[in-house]
Amino acid sequence: MVQHPRSARRPDDPDDGPFVARPAPRRKGRVTPVRTRTEGQVVVLEPAGPLGKVVDELTLAIQLALAEGPRGVVCDLSAVSEGGEPGVIDVLAEAGRHVRDWPGIPVAVACADPRVREALRDHPLGELLIVTATMTAALSAVLETPLPLVEWLRLAPHPTAPRASRDVVTRTLQAWGLDAFAPAACLVVSELVTNSTVHAGTDIALSVASCPKACPEAVRLTVRDNSADLPQRQDAALGLHGRGLIIVAGFCRAFGVLPTAQGGKVVWAVIDAAAANPKDVPPSRADVVPSHR
Repeated sequence: MVQHPRSARRPDDPDDGPFVARPAPRRKGRVTPVRTRTEGQVVVLEPAGPLGKVVDELTLAIQLALAEGPRGVVCDLSAVSEGGEPGVIDVLAEAGRHVRDWPGIPVAVACADPRVREALRDHPLGELLIVTATMTAALSAVLETPLPLVEWLRLAPHPTAPRASRDVVTRTLQAWGLDAFAPAACLVVSELVTNSTVHAGTDIALSVASCPKACPEAVRLTVRDNSADLPQRQDAALGLHGRGLIIVAGFCRAFGVLPTAQGGKVVWAVIDAAAANPKDVPPSRADVVPSHR
C-alpha cells in the first residue's frame, strides 16, 4: 500500500520538514465513493467495499469533514469487508492524529469486526479514536464528549485583516479567562491571516476554539480560505514573508492543513500552555501586507 501522507505536523516529529502538512491526495480516475450524511452536527461517513480499497477515500473524507468543524465524525464501517490487514489499519488509525492534536472534535469508528476494533485499540494512534461495535454506540459516545467553545469571524482579504484577527482573538481569550494565551495566539493568527491574504486573496473565515474539559491547556486557531495552495514558506533573505511559518512552528504544539469540499483549505494551529515567550520571536509582519488582486 502506498504510504499515506500526514495531514498534521508536530514540532517534535523528527521526520517532518519545516511545514509538511498536506491533505490526503485525491485519486485520479474511478474512486470508491464514501457516502456522507449528518446526524445533528455529527458527520457520518459510510464507505462500502473492502477496507483496503476504500481506506484512502475514507481518510480524505475524514479530513473534509473535520474542515467543517463538526461536533464529531463517525466512520460507519458496517458495509465494509476484509479490513484486518496491518497496513490498512495503520492508514485508518492515522485519524487519531487529529484527535491527538485537538481532542475538541472526536473521531469514532463503528465496526462489527472484532479484529478491526482490537487492532485499532492496540495502535498508538488508533487508541485515540472512539471504537465501538455499532453506529448507535459510536454516535452516543461522540455526543457525550465535552463541547468546545468556538468563536468565528469573517474577514475580507484586506491589509486590515491581521489586525482585526488579533483583536477578536484577544477579546475572545479574555472572555474565556485565557489571557495568558493571547500574546502567542495573536502572533500565530497574524501570520496565518497574512499568509492567506497575500497568497490566497479570498474571503477568510477565522475561528478560535477552546475545550476546557477535554483539553484545558490548549487553544486552537483555524484560518479558512478558498485557495487549495498550501501556505508558503520562503527563505527570510528572499523577502518579507520568510519568517511567518517559523513563527507559527515556534508557538504551536501542532499545526497543519485540511482540504475543504469546495476546493479550499483550512490551516489550523494548536497552542498549548508551554508556548515560547513571544519576546524570543521576531515581531509579526502582520501590519505590512501589500494589496492583493
